[in-house]
Amino acid sequence: MCRPWPRNHASAMHSAKGLRLAQAACGVGLAYAAVSVYWALGGTWLLDTVGGTLGQPGHTGHPGLILAVWAAAVLKVIGAIVPLAATGVTPGPATSARRRQVRVLAWLEAAILTIYGLVLTAAGLLVQSGAIAPAAGADRRALAWHAYLWDPWFLLWGALVAAALLRSRPPGRRQR
Repeated sequence: MCRPWPRNHASAMHSAKGLRLAQAACGVGLAYAAVSVYWALGGTWLLDTVGGTLGQPGHTGHPGLILAVWAAAVLKVIGAIVPLAATGVTPGPATSARRRQVRVLAWLEAAILTIYGLVLTAAGLLVQSGAIAPAAGADRRALAWHAYLWDPWFLLWGALVAAALLRSRPPGRRQR
């Protein structure tokens, strides 16, 4: 059974404020994980938009590559669930120490996803605008897909996690 962590009304109100954003972050993360699962199961739709080894014909059946895609899918599922736990929905009993640990983990997730997405999206958009020239052998189709979909997806996910954490701050935390 999933139940909110907070025991008092003020804590419950703060937890509820971030819950919708955490649910949105979870949905974005699970959608990203679903794409990885699809590719791990042998699907090829949009695979050529990723570039690198994964997008090369003939490499899709390589066991090491399939294992890496499954690992990515599992990490994305975990990353999708963490914001929910950090904003107050968790199975079983919750302690304040566990709550803090999960929130720290969620803040790390938000930072990694947001910075990764922001840097790669900005670089990709600079390449797309012509401000940065791509390498001679660069896969221009994959670069465009990364600039307009794959990398902004990470940015959106990270921003939603951060927003959920900010909105669900426990009462009594100093506002910055």
